[in-house]
Amino acid sequence: MQLSDFNNIDLKNAGNLPLPVKVVLLGMLAVVLLVVGYMLLLNPNLKALHLEKEKEQGLRDEYLVKKIQAIKKKAYEQQVTEIQHTFGTLLKQLPDKSEMDGLLTDINQAGLSQGLSFEGFVPQPEVFADFYAEKPINIKVLGHYHQLGAFVTEVAKLSRIVTLHNLQIQPMAKEEKQPHKDLLVMEAVAKTYRYLDAEEVAARKAQENAKAGKKK
Repeated sequence: MQLSDFNNIDLKNAGNLPLPVKVVLLGMLAVVLLVVGYMLLLNPNLKALHLEKEKEQGLRDEYLVKKIQAIKKKAYEQQVTEIQHTFGTLLKQLPDKSEMDGLLTDINQAGLSQGLSFEGFVPQPEVFADFYAEKPINIKVLGHYHQLGAFVTEVAKLSRIVTLHNLQIQPMAKEEKQPHKDLLVMEAVAKTYRYLDAEEVAARKAQENAKAGKKK
């Protein structure tokens, strides 16, 4: 087959063309059909397939995020349950209004049982928070070092929550030492707490709303 065989090809008499020419023409026709088929049929489908793959990957990523969130949610729910349990336990350690006098007596008794001498035991006005009230008590006691330490330990062992703040320990003034040799003076603010009942919470909210109304 020579290049001249492709000159002056008469398609009307294609059946009479030499076999090699027919093969080349059919090959060229097949290539044209493949290109046209790709452009008209396959290419749009490939684009759609690519979009579907991207969509699938997006769904997989979304599923993974939600799965992680679900795992974290279970952990958060467990933490909330533990916090609620701990909060309930701590709340039980807060006395109500009727138990406050007994608790103050317990603090005083903790000092006396260690041989301390109370020079001051002055309850201060309550400080209110959302659901509890804080009761500060200014205390001043005399005793030996180990007695003061034992008193702090006894306070920590009370069934109700009592904390000591602004703790100061110093020797007695020279003019006060006789006949109290080797005694130390401890001053502190003991804070105990009680929970507010529903009536107190409602009353405080009403007072706060009334104050807010007056300011306006």
